[in-house]
Amino acid sequence: MTGGGGFIGSHLVDALISQGRKVRVVDNFTVGHPRNLKQHDRNPNLQVVAADVADPKAMEEAIKDVERVFHLAALADIVPSIQNPEAYFRSNVDGTFVTLQAARAAGVKRFVYVASSSCYGIPDSYPTPEDAEIRPQYPYALTKRLGEQLVLHWAQVYKMPAISLRFFNIYGPRARTSGTYGAVFGVFLAQLLAGKPLTVVGDGTQRRDFTYVSDAVGALLTAASSQIFGRCYNIGSDQPVSINRLTELLEAPEIVYIPKRPGEPDCTWADTQRIKTELGWSAKVPIEDGVHHMLGNIEYWRDAPVWNPDSIAEATRDWFKYLSDE
Repeated sequence: MTGGGGFIGSHLVDALISQGRKVRVVDNFTVGHPRNLKQHDRNPNLQVVAADVADPKAMEEAIKDVERVFHLAALADIVPSIQNPEAYFRSNVDGTFVTLQAARAAGVKRFVYVASSSCYGIPDSYPTPEDAEIRPQYPYALTKRLGEQLVLHWAQVYKMPAISLRFFNIYGPRARTSGTYGAVFGVFLAQLLAGKPLTVVGDGTQRRDFTYVSDAVGALLTAASSQIFGRCYNIGSDQPVSINRLTELLEAPEIVYIPKRPGEPDCTWADTQRIKTELGWSAKVPIEDGVHHMLGNIEYWRDAPVWNPDSIAEATRDWFKYLSDE
């Protein structure tokens, strides 16, 4: 597994270890953190390899005796991808190519790629199906889409038993706590802990298809056990929720509104009919339960950056500079 030290990856490690699987994690811990795997210290079924997925020799060695590959490693976030597209291309495109080649050489039985719903950009229809037009709005979305195209092309040309899952707004314990301004849950929970107002973008009526991490892991395991390949699938909750509703669930004592950002859709909503029909997967965790679990683990965000309107404006300056139509 690549990216096993990250948010989603570490939960997948938990699930695989609980099944009695032997897991090899490849992670350079640029995004992930060793503490996400500390619960498996001294467990002989887990091996952690500190390596870059864009390093062919390292990946060939890491994958050579592996049965299934889950490729989660990627650089995320919008603004850094605008500022440093080369790093994103190396990690998300070159890294995917190298991992595919190593998996092909090893003759793996299954290759599961984590793609992003950001590939749809601002779609024309909701819920958004897999055959909607692809409109990436920023380099992160583009590089994740290019990675997916590689995966699907390798399935077509080399008959690689590969499948791609387009994740929508995954949240849960261990979601990233440091680095650049990013996912709403990490921002809100750190603000709650610090007793600061929650910063809501726009008027808060925009809706997001928040999908709990255990459902995402279930989709990964379902995809890995299926015989279908060369297909992409949306992974979402079927129940988009407004940001205002999220603040209510978090029982926010105070809210401040900040400017709406360019390149962001007013709604993300996965059409999950394809995966329900073909693989039999559907989300199970309602937003109320998911938020309850997050609040129960809120101390994880104690050391996370506490954002305010001024620091957010500074951090997203390039967002407005490059993505605005004005």
